[in-house]
Amino acid sequence: MSFSFSKEAVEELKNRIDIVDVIGRTVQLKRAGANYKGLCPFHNEKTPSFIVSPQKQIFTCFGGCGASGDVVSFVEKYYNLDFNEAVQKLADEYGIEIKKKEYKDDREKYYEINREAARFFYRNMTETVNPGYTYMKNRGIEDRTIKKFGLGYAPDSWDALYNYFKEKKTDEKILVELGLLSQKGDRYYDKFRNRVIFPIINTAGKVIGFGGRALDNQSMPKYLNSPENRIFQKKNNLYGLNSTRQDIGKEGMAIIVEGYMDAISLYQSDVRNVAASLGTALTENQAKLISRYTKNVVLSYDSDEAGRKAALRGIEVLKEENCKVKVLHVTDGKDPDEYVRNNGRAAFLQLIDKAMPYTDYKLEAAKRGLDVNSEEGKLDYMKRISPLLSQLSPVEADIYIRKISRDVGISEGAIKMEISGNNISAGESRRYRPQHENGSDDSESISPLEAAIIKCLLTDPALSEEFLEYTGAVENPLAVKVIDIAFEFYGMTGDFNLADICDRLEPSESEALEQAIDKVIITGNEEGVFRQCIHRWKLNSLEKQEKEIIDRLSLADEENNRETVKELTIKLMEIQEEMKMHGGKM
Repeated sequence: MSFSFSKEAVEELKNRIDIVDVIGRTVQLKRAGANYKGLCPFHNEKTPSFIVSPQKQIFTCFGGCGASGDVVSFVEKYYNLDFNEAVQKLADEYGIEIKKKEYKDDREKYYEINREAARFFYRNMTETVNPGYTYMKNRGIEDRTIKKFGLGYAPDSWDALYNYFKEKKTDEKILVELGLLSQKGDRYYDKFRNRVIFPIINTAGKVIGFGGRALDNQSMPKYLNSPENRIFQKKNNLYGLNSTRQDIGKEGMAIIVEGYMDAISLYQSDVRNVAASLGTALTENQAKLISRYTKNVVLSYDSDEAGRKAALRGIEVLKEENCKVKVLHVTDGKDPDEYVRNNGRAAFLQLIDKAMPYTDYKLEAAKRGLDVNSEEGKLDYMKRISPLLSQLSPVEADIYIRKISRDVGISEGAIKMEISGNNISAGESRRYRPQHENGSDDSESISPLEAAIIKCLLTDPALSEEFLEYTGAVENPLAVKVIDIAFEFYGMTGDFNLADICDRLEPSESEALEQAIDKVIITGNEEGVFRQCIHRWKLNSLEKQEKEIIDRLSLADEENNRETVKELTIKLMEIQEEMKMHGGKM
């Protein structure tokens, strides 16, 4: 018999339990205004971003993993329990009697049969001389890894498993439904024969299916998997996640590979934040499953054409779950399994560090089959990438437009026009907006402070060396572009002028720049004006810091956070003292 709890019973339980008390048992929490704050227990972080609200009885991580929920979901996630187990644990700990609804669930019979089959395969792998064990040892798989993943061997026999279950009087129809036996007329025979067996286990620890790998290159198919049935749907599960989900949460990143052996080899090499997508294109449900543990995902698929296509599809699916996606194709060997065996953990981690952000990957993928050095190739490339660029935020689009312009030799203005034309023809609203004909978008015009700095640098280029420390004072995209061009000229010749810079700008950008700096009057005192600008920028920055600290002090409990209040007060006094130096409050 299985059991569940009614919605009313669960709500009553939650009403009688304080989430702050439950989470406070495992996470050190400090009051932050009306809420509590601590280090997130689901990923590594140095700055507390984990907020618990006693009023709303919920928790949220504002850091890398984005975990959130109520007291039951916290217990589920922290202790790796299912919903019913989490409810029961809370009820037991707080001495609350909660009524169960018992019901008959014959899926437990299916899980038990799969568990027995997994034991059968494992004993054949570890207790007898067999080619499966030899195969795995030749692939570098150690005994501890065989045990960890419950790897097994299906004997080269038509009826070894069948006879095993026949003695137990197990219903053959269920064995056929689970894909453990095949049927031809009245005859039953083992489906998995002379294969290494990979049990597929869900995050609740239930054996839901199997994958079988042929031991030679002649047997087909190379991989034979359990059919879809009432307890096994590929789209809802990831291989290895039952063993690695805590590592994924701890590392704040998931590495998704294609095959069983990729996941196993990486795990054995101490790259443990890994799971495999069961040989299928990543599905929406798999993406949802991953996002429970982290929003940062690296797709490490095979480097062949099928792997590249799978990566492109996976990017789109993961983006729907607001995941930050990178793609890695290994360079030495076809797949992660071969690479980590040949090169080791450190080399693979270096590849992870260099994994391409999804936009870069899609831009590179768009070049495939094109000669971007030819005029025709450039035109085709722009047609492929303009829909992608049109979906980016203004800042992202600006960054990638510059990169593409340098990469393929197309002017930034032409790329912007292509994006604009693409969106208009497609009838889509544009997230990236080119500048107006008068030279600027009203919301993104060069500020008076930025215009004054640029005017000072144009009047006395030698001030560039002093300005290197204060480039953060310029934020407007056009102003940043102007400074970049000026620095490039200064680095090459030690000088620059307005004509040099305008030659590298689009006409509308040149007009916007000239309009901005024409409003600035320096009257021969460029060095003094420049220093006033820097003082003004520093003062603005200090005023922001002052406000942030005052806000934090207003939320702090002076009795319980005396040390923090003391530190914040000292910092506030230091900032206010520095503000005086820059002409601020007296």
